[in-house]
Amino acid sequence: MPGGDVLVGLAGRFSLVVLLFSIALTVVRLAKGPDAADRIVALDLISVLTVAFLAAYSIYARETSFLDVAIAFALIAFLGTVALARFLMRSAKTGHKQETEQRKEDNG
Repeated sequence: MPGGDVLVGLAGRFSLVVLLFSIALTVVRLAKGPDAADRIVALDLISVLTVAFLAAYSIYARETSFLDVAIAFALIAFLGTVALARFLMRSAKTGHKQETEQRKEDNG
């Protein structure tokens, strides 16, 4: 079925371009911020889009080894997101404690 191969090729190219464009827009969001939490969400979205790109490229190139890379990347990206979120949570708690102590010193 030669028509099906052409359709898969066109859909593959289209999906790769859309995913690359999405990654570029997310990099802009990562640079703009405005908050650390927004940057962590942007990094997580970039990792999800990268996994989707690897999966789409695996289908486009008809090479299944990219799926293994995508799974490994997804696991590492998840651990990184959890670590960054915990760091942000701890730093927010520390900052809140310091502000409370400073107010107590100012008032008393």
